[in-house]
Amino acid sequence: MTDTTHLEEQIAHLTKAVEELSDIVARQELELEKATRRLAMLMEREATRELDAGGTVPLADQRPPHW
Repeated sequence: MTDTTHLEEQIAHLTKAVEELSDIVARQELELEKATRRLAMLMEREATRELDAGGTVPLADQRPPHW
């Protein structure tokens, strides 16, 4: 096997690996966006529930203490 053939095989394997990793990253990005949207929705729902239960301003909306 010549050096050229060996290098071409390596390039082919690396190209396939990069494409697979790119697909994985794209899929994870979609999952992360969905999870972020769901978390925001749950936080809003819980804040509304706290307010309806007679609570004060939801803790998520309060500034932390200065100390």
